Amino acid sequence: MKIALAQINPMVGDIVGNSEKIIDAISRARQAGASLAVFPELSVVGYPPRDLLLRPRFVQANVEAVQRIAESCIGIAALIGFVETNIDPVGRRLRNAAAYCADGRVQAVRHKSLLPTYDVFDEQRYFEPGPEVALIQHAGTPVGVSICEDLWNDDQFIARRLYQRDPVAQLAAAGAKVLVNISASPFEQGKHPFRTRLFGGQARKHRLPLVFVNQVGGNDELIFDGASTVFGPDGQILAQARPFEEDLLVVDLTAPGGARTETYPDEIASIHDALALGTRDYVLKCGFKHVLLGLSGGIDSAVTAALAVAALGPGGVTGVAMPSRYSSSHSKSDAEILARNLGIEFKMIPIAPMHEAFETYLTPHFAGRAPDVTEENIQARVRGGILMALSNKFGWLLLTTGNKSELAVGYCTLYGDMCGGLAVISDVPKMMVYRLAEHVNQRAGRELIPRGSITKPPSAELRPDQTDQDSLPPYETLDAILDLYIREEHSPDQIVAAGFEPQTVQRVIRLIDVNEYKRKQAALGLKVTSRAFGVGRRIPIAARFRY
Repeated sequence: MKIALAQINPMVGDIVGNSEKIIDAISRARQAGASLAVFPELSVVGYPPRDLLLRPRFVQANVEAVQRIAESCIGIAALIGFVETNIDPVGRRLRNAAAYCADGRVQAVRHKSLLPTYDVFDEQRYFEPGPEVALIQHAGTPVGVSICEDLWNDDQFIARRLYQRDPVAQLAAAGAKVLVNISASPFEQGKHPFRTRLFGGQARKHRLPLVFVNQVGGNDELIFDGASTVFGPDGQILAQARPFEEDLLVVDLTAPGGARTETYPDEIASIHDALALGTRDYVLKCGFKHVLLGLSGGIDSAVTAALAVAALGPGGVTGVAMPSRYSSSHSKSDAEILARNLGIEFKMIPIAPMHEAFETYLTPHFAGRAPDVTEENIQARVRGGILMALSNKFGWLLLTTGNKSELAVGYCTLYGDMCGGLAVISDVPKMMVYRLAEHVNQRAGRELIPRGSITKPPSAELRPDQTDQDSLPPYETLDAILDLYIREEHSPDQIVAAGFEPQTVQRVIRLIDVNEYKRKQAALGLKVTSRAFGVGRRIPIAARFRY
């Protein structure tokens, strides 16, 4: 049996475009001699469609598209993810489904059994779980079809199972000879090795070949890494599609020797590639062709600029330096060197006259009050205004440059450096930003990001001789506390017991808690860790609970 793993990059809601992409892949799979082409979860509508699913015409258009796609399935069969209307009188109105198409029509439909409702997932809002599982017959072979989460319920790997049912075990018990899982499995740091162990373990447990087909591309904050994989009955990888790009991988399950197996990048390289892909797709899928960002000479804006160039090429990026009276000479020169190294357009717009004008007009109204963070924030807001003006005038998307550590503790200014449409590194802790900077230079084989941007003490340069560590613990310590509190949900006592100074822990946690209102107003950020700020972390703002 030759199966084509059709790893596509669908656009959410583009039912016509996605259908054309699917039909083209079916044609190429047929030409390659495949008897079955397998597509990702909800590939007709793109994942996640969210509240578009509440629009009846959207659902109907996707059903009609499946019928058109099925007509192209002559001389080949296809397994396609789509949304099906639930005809039962009780339950939610929709089901997450897979259509088995052959001989020009839909021959069978199978449904997703396990509906995730954690982190970024909220499928029970829309879908009714499928009834009991059933096999499909393809070329005389019983095939067990599951959809994404159905494969994530193995007690060998999942510490606390979320579901009573194990659809994959049920398919194996029903007599499946091949297991096929269609997925939209988002990228996150360290997930690919675990996913490989989990899926390989499932294949080995049931002694069946397992075909996993994953979506690729960025849709809003989520990034899908592809890397669709075929596992043998022994759990070993027989073939693997390219990570972070579209691919069509044809594998003969009866004679898999020599099948193509692409290498998955290491941890920091995969984060780099995910951020570049997420940036590219967000920019282009939203209809933009060019981005801009502020260049401070620091490491955060340097890494963001390098990622933007990796996503769009140097011709699609403009960097703007906006020195104030507190900006050091090396900050200005590092920003200019970075732009030259990356080959991007560079503008320098000094803000001192505008900052002074604000102070002149506001000073009488601030009489009797000493300068404080208010004046510092004015600088950031002047810069934000300049960048937004350029964005409006030229139709460029503004990228924000703040990292996860800053966003966590509120070291960012609303309507200032938080202005923008996409927060590229908002899920990247500060110490990981340094690793990304080194990776960018190593990958290029030369110094794209100036050494000074990497080695200088981090500073927003909002007052003379300011550094971040004037009011924050060292970033190594801060990031470790953030990880325990945000990702692990540890209490202050647990964090102190891990070896951190009590006063530091209490201060950091207070900063995290009181700055929730800022994060709710932040630009959409790309998710690369298991616990990002955004739709997957739902903390109330007007709340009184404190540890």
